[in-house]
Amino acid sequence: MYMPGGRSINRGAEELNRKSMYRRALSVAWPAMMESFFITLAGMIDTMMVAELGSYAVAAVGLTAQPKFIGLTLFIGMNVAVSALVARRKGEERPEDANEIVWTAILLTLILCVLVTILFVVFTPQMMTLAGSNADTHESAVIYFRIIMGGLFFNVITMVINAAQRGSGNTRLSMTTNLTSSIVNIIFNYLLIEGHFGFPAWGIRGAAIATVLGTVVAAVMAFFSLFRPSSYIRFSEMKKLGIRLRKQCVDAIWRLAGTTSLENIAMRVGFVATALIAARLGTDEFAAHNIGMNVLGLGFSFADGMQVAAIALAGEALGAGKKETAKAYGNICQRIGFGISILLALALFFGSEWFFGLYFKERHIINMGIMISRWIMVIVLLQISQIIFTGCLRAAGDVRYTLLAALISVTGIRTLVTILLVSVFHMGLTGVWLGVLSDQASRFILMGRRFHQGNWVNLKI
Repeated sequence: MYMPGGRSINRGAEELNRKSMYRRALSVAWPAMMESFFITLAGMIDTMMVAELGSYAVAAVGLTAQPKFIGLTLFIGMNVAVSALVARRKGEERPEDANEIVWTAILLTLILCVLVTILFVVFTPQMMTLAGSNADTHESAVIYFRIIMGGLFFNVITMVINAAQRGSGNTRLSMTTNLTSSIVNIIFNYLLIEGHFGFPAWGIRGAAIATVLGTVVAAVMAFFSLFRPSSYIRFSEMKKLGIRLRKQCVDAIWRLAGTTSLENIAMRVGFVATALIAARLGTDEFAAHNIGMNVLGLGFSFADGMQVAAIALAGEALGAGKKETAKAYGNICQRIGFGISILLALALFFGSEWFFGLYFKERHIINMGIMISRWIMVIVLLQISQIIFTGCLRAAGDVRYTLLAALISVTGIRTLVTILLVSVFHMGLTGVWLGVLSDQASRFILMGRRFHQGNWVNLKI
């Protein structure tokens, strides 16, 4: 039967549905974005406070970044798996299986944490040498890294619980825990780096202890979230399972976590190569480079928030068999992310000199920072979109492709371009950041192409 104005009614319904999807995407994404932002901001303030000790201290802390992320590789992979699996099980209306996934991940995390902590604390001096330390930075980097890795337990237990909560759509919890952790970190930075209100002036050692104290607080908050009646993930459900690892559950986690961990390792090869090349340019150059990486981390913080939303929403939609809805949420998150990237690029254009002036008084280092910011303005436009596309592929379980893309773009293209431009054409920091740009551009093309092909929605996990 014909109804006058039927097309208008349908169009209006579609528009209303699209608006509700945008609202839901933003409601899930904004706490995750704020969480990542405050983590990044705390790291930047941490570096800013350390910078009062001199550029050598900024370089020393920067040296620990890539080794720390290598130590976290397996845990990051497991957290991606937990978020994707919990979101999928929620869409399938299988809460018992979701809780078993989380409990298994917690037990695996505890076992791995013991092994990684011992390995990294014992071999810290050798790792810092491999990371590119020199006479100015080696001792300080060893002190900082040993304390950070000694407190790894609190960091990784928070990560796995927050990943589970994010997968269930509860992104506010992880925002609250990490915001509180960041505040604690900053307070104890003030008290322990230079010594205030009777506290000892421990310098870099104090900065490391402050970071660990922040993770202790976050771990306590994350653990108690499991006792809330409203929580989809609850300790009371996990306690029924006892201390056991069911093979089916371990396999489900490892299928995603193993490949994602390999992807992270592949990426770290490119990141470490970039850091090593930048470190060899000199202490001042490496200090400026590290602040540039902090600025790029701001872009990542917003991208990571949108990626969390993409994984949770697309994963839940796929679990419920709504493939077109999963694609729609991916597109919505990408559009929001691209708008954010434009605002960040504008902020960098007008504020780069002021920002680097917060860290350094030396004019030549500030000028290096301004040059780096010009490249980041372009990079951030690509970075946020490709990370969101990657999140959708991970939610679907398409992790083999994301591994291949990382091998091509980060391990291959980024490393080769950086070596060529710095070592052959002697372009210094410009060559380093052109290498970063080549990586982000290639990942944007590879991930975007895979996402728009749409086959990822047919995978089962």
